[in-house]
Amino acid sequence: MNVTLVPRRARRGAVLIVVLVVVAMLSLAGYTFTHMMLTHQQAAQLHGRQIQARVLVDSGVEYVRTYFTQEEATRDEMGGHYLNPTVFQAVPVMVDADPRGRGNFSVVAPNLDEMGNLAGVRYGLEDLSTRLNMNILPMAEGLLPGAGQTLLMALPGMTEDTADAILDWIDEDDEVREFGAEAESYEGYLPKNGPLDSVEELLLIRGVTPRLLFGLDTNRNGIVEQHELEQEVSGITSTAQESAAIDVTAEGMQRGWSGFLTLHSQEKNVTSLGQQRIFVNNDNLQELFQQLSDVFNEEWAVFIVAYRQAGAFDGGDSGESASGHTIDFEQEPQEKLSQVLDLIDKKVQIRFADEDDSVVLRSPFPNDQAAMNIYLPLLMDVLSVSESPTIPGRININQAPRSILLGIPGMTEELVEAIIEQRPLELDSQNEDPNLKFESWLLTTGLVDLEQMKTLMPFVTAGGDVFQAQVVGYFEDGGAASRTEAIFDTTGKIPRVVFWRDISHLGRGYPLELLGVQLDVTQ
Repeated sequence: MNVTLVPRRARRGAVLIVVLVVVAMLSLAGYTFTHMMLTHQQAAQLHGRQIQARVLVDSGVEYVRTYFTQEEATRDEMGGHYLNPTVFQAVPVMVDADPRGRGNFSVVAPNLDEMGNLAGVRYGLEDLSTRLNMNILPMAEGLLPGAGQTLLMALPGMTEDTADAILDWIDEDDEVREFGAEAESYEGYLPKNGPLDSVEELLLIRGVTPRLLFGLDTNRNGIVEQHELEQEVSGITSTAQESAAIDVTAEGMQRGWSGFLTLHSQEKNVTSLGQQRIFVNNDNLQELFQQLSDVFNEEWAVFIVAYRQAGAFDGGDSGESASGHTIDFEQEPQEKLSQVLDLIDKKVQIRFADEDDSVVLRSPFPNDQAAMNIYLPLLMDVLSVSESPTIPGRININQAPRSILLGIPGMTEELVEAIIEQRPLELDSQNEDPNLKFESWLLTTGLVDLEQMKTLMPFVTAGGDVFQAQVVGYFEDGGAASRTEAIFDTTGKIPRVVFWRDISHLGRGYPLELLGVQLDVTQ
């Protein structure tokens, strides 16, 4: 049998095509793997730089704590804490010739105008005594009925029903105020009937909304930017009902209530030299007299102890000097001072040791403006009616915005305007009038009389010792950054960080040109 073979067509280059496809696929896989590795490397670098940025913030926080360990006079020489770019702007931590390697931190606080509106930022810290301490409201009510509501009603956009609801939330009883809210007004939870743990807790209270509490400055950088205004107009940050009810241009509304409120404000109850003040209500009169004699002359020491023993005398006798008399320490104290100003322009009728008849003493502290400028700074510095190491919640009249000042019981609009016009924003312990260190400068300058000052005294101070700031850690190339809000309590011997909040999710918040760059770069 014959078999015919049909010649097959030659398949030239088929293997080459297969090889090319395989090589292309391997190349693509290699490229994909390399790209993925580079992406992972960049992600690891970014993560590492973000960690470094957080460490820059940690450095800034410790830097501020160290700053407050310095003596007050030293801090004044350094420029103080209020506005001090030399100390608080672009502090170098990582020094490098390459901007990618240069890491700094800046310490910033909102700069406010006298109305409490945002006016940019400053390099320094905010004294929290410029804010209203929510947890002292029941104490204020105890000192003066209605004082708590008066303080709250000064906040922009506050209403009587919301103010009473806040007071009902904080006070210890279940009695509903006139416009207030207790348990029956809440579903699923009960009023706390105790101090707040955070300002944000106010959102649980009837009538308090995020818009009222946080205002327009959603990224918390002290500047109301265009996108924040657009969000307000578009209704993203507030409901239509809120926008209609609230004037966004009203004074202070840019910050919201959170910019006016705190839970931490307090001041050290010590002298300007950092020593413990004399507790003038000490029932051990012999010990009190010895302490007074160490710092005051005989007339002052004798009169103060005599006032504690006998109280004020209302008779018509003009009185004599307390000098030359000997205190009878067998007599028990009958009077306690509610404030240091109780000693001014008072007379005392008392019987001294080894004397048969009682005598009337005139006060060595006359109600005379010229004399008060001399004796009052010493009294205010050395004496205290409380033996507590700190005094909480009083408002710093030297820096508080107008709305907070207006809420102080006994304050008038005319007095607020006069305070704003005359007050020093930051004191220099070396050069300033010593009266300006104390809230009594309102009295020594004649802005108020003695009775007005007595009404104001429980609510006001000339400065606190708890401060808040934002610490921003950043690299000069504009890459990784971290931002934290921190509160520093300097009332003790060692400054403490009592509040820390990472707000890096809100972004760096500030342009590099505002945060600053290193001036001297070494390789």
